[in-house]
Amino acid sequence: MQILNSQAQLFTFPFCKPSKTLPKPCQTLSLIFPRPLVVGKQPLSGHFTTVKSLSSDEVPVDETFLETFGPKEKETEDEARRRNWVDRGWAPWEEILTPEGEFARKSLNEGEEVPLQSPEAIEAFKMLRPKYRKKKMEESGLTEDEYYAKQFEIKGQIPEPLKTVWDGPLVVRQVPPRDWPPKGWEVDRKELEFIREAHKLQAVRVDLDELGSPRTNTDDLCLERYKVFLKQYKEWVAENNDRLEEESYKYDQDYYPGRRKRGKDYKEDMLELPFYYPGQICLGKVTTLHLYQGAFVDIGGVHDGWVPIKGNDWYWIRHHIKVGMQVIVEILAKRDPYRFRFPIEMRFVDPNIDHLIFNRFDSPPIFHRDEDTNPDEIRRDCGRPPVPRKDPGIKVEEQPLLSNHPYVDKIWQLHVAEQMILDDMEANPDKYKEKKLTELTDDEDFDEENSVEHTQAYYKKTLLPKIILKTSVKELDLEAGLAERELNNKLRREAEERGEEFKVTKLRRNIEMDEYDLIHWRRSFEEREALLRDISCRQALGLPLEEPGRYVDASFFGKEYDPTNPLYRYDYWGEPKNSEKSKKERMTDAHNKSIVGKGTVWYEMSYEDAIKQQMQREARAEGVVQKEESEDEENDKDDDDDDEDDDDFDYSILGDSNVSLVNQPLVNGTESSSISDEGMFDD
Repeated sequence: MQILNSQAQLFTFPFCKPSKTLPKPCQTLSLIFPRPLVVGKQPLSGHFTTVKSLSSDEVPVDETFLETFGPKEKETEDEARRRNWVDRGWAPWEEILTPEGEFARKSLNEGEEVPLQSPEAIEAFKMLRPKYRKKKMEESGLTEDEYYAKQFEIKGQIPEPLKTVWDGPLVVRQVPPRDWPPKGWEVDRKELEFIREAHKLQAVRVDLDELGSPRTNTDDLCLERYKVFLKQYKEWVAENNDRLEEESYKYDQDYYPGRRKRGKDYKEDMLELPFYYPGQICLGKVTTLHLYQGAFVDIGGVHDGWVPIKGNDWYWIRHHIKVGMQVIVEILAKRDPYRFRFPIEMRFVDPNIDHLIFNRFDSPPIFHRDEDTNPDEIRRDCGRPPVPRKDPGIKVEEQPLLSNHPYVDKIWQLHVAEQMILDDMEANPDKYKEKKLTELTDDEDFDEENSVEHTQAYYKKTLLPKIILKTSVKELDLEAGLAERELNNKLRREAEERGEEFKVTKLRRNIEMDEYDLIHWRRSFEEREALLRDISCRQALGLPLEEPGRYVDASFFGKEYDPTNPLYRYDYWGEPKNSEKSKKERMTDAHNKSIVGKGTVWYEMSYEDAIKQQMQREARAEGVVQKEESEDEENDKDDDDDDEDDDDFDYSILGDSNVSLVNQPLVNGTESSSISDEGMFDD
């Protein structure tokens, strides 16, 4: 314990030597009288009367101070890191490298190739050859397994093996899974009822000591139901084995621990996923240790079991879990192999290391497929918490009922097409003479994908968007429409004979549209009633009205939050260069700013539409120039004609959207119009 004594305060600094064992808490010394801070062998001062504030330039620096607190360049950074690892008795997993990784570590400088100069780099390059590696192993007198095992030797003090005294006896049962049979697989119903009676039997707890020797006498065990399950299980495997292997190659491009084994790794006696169930006790062998994922245990199935361990928990577990050791595990969960990366999750029973795991996974890792369209559905299926969203503040139960059925627009389109054809029949009866309405065909092949065409048309010198809806004659009911029109014409003639006014209130298609809207309103009304009942039941039971954590207050995100902005995406790496405004947006801004006399009007127009209008203006301007050259007499017209021409003048041609706005002056932070004063004062 180092002590700094001053007249006003007493400061203590704990000082611990690095040891090869786990660090023990430092013991605090009881202080009877204060002592000065000792550096080396000489005290800095005998007593402290007053505390003086000195700048860094006024502090006296001598050789003793530099030797004690100066930088030590005797030890390189790599040597200090290795010494620290040796003292602590543990190094990161990356330090146990393959020969290729060792060569890359010692020969590359910041990722760049450099000439091999140091003896370590030359030796690492030689170790890349298998013959040279084998020769070095023979010289050292070690076998290949011993040579690689030497790299994994524990430096420092090895702790005692784990003794779990609080662990109770295990439940070891030979029972079929509760989720048998798999989805889509039909089995004999009577056999299935016989199998499921096994879950009613009482389980017998067995101590681990009794599992040391295999049991030969099974007369007191009830295995008839389990044998029936094994018969059905083998039938399922024989039928689906090839399909499962094809799907494995389809979804998993490369094999990694925890996924389905295929090819040379697959063996005939391996157990498929439906064989296992949560709570099952299995004997296995540790195959892989991963720093960020955990341990993988071979339990005799096509999937290795996954024990989640991550981060610095390996510091406490590294002595107790080794590759190749026999362990007893318990299955915690069995999941969908095409949604979750590791379908079988387990925990170690012997050796029991649950008390050494502190960093738990929030949720098991999953796959994101291209065909996934609803992230909320994936999240619910995987048991993950909801992504927080800003509360919209809208109560669905207070919203107005819906009465606009989406099919009504289609019915109106069919109605308009039928009336257009019937109007054409009345105007041109010879065209439809000796023709049946049911035999009419389309003039062109009807393409449903391109049935909607967007164009533009002029209305009172204004260019407006125009939508053309193409309808096939086969979808129309022309005979019913013709009969309805003939009936209305007959009723109109009878009313005129009586001297009354005839008015058509509703047509056949109008009644049909009203019926669809009524259906939609009823459905909306029933959904509203169901929602109110659900809210009432939740309030009566004290349950939350919304999914917990789905909607949060706006203050949770801060002032500027836009969930559609890629800045708030979890994998955001920054926008590419020159992406603050696309060319389309820049041209739209230039087009808007070029409007003369309408500087306060800002409207959105696509870049293509602006270019089309510009080309049309240029074409009209060329036509006007040619007219002026051919007819010079029009230049001598009266001023009255000139005034009339001013009304038709298109002011937008004064502003060219292609003009460069770089050299234009700025007035109060706003760019001036693109009108130039060139030639204004020329005579």
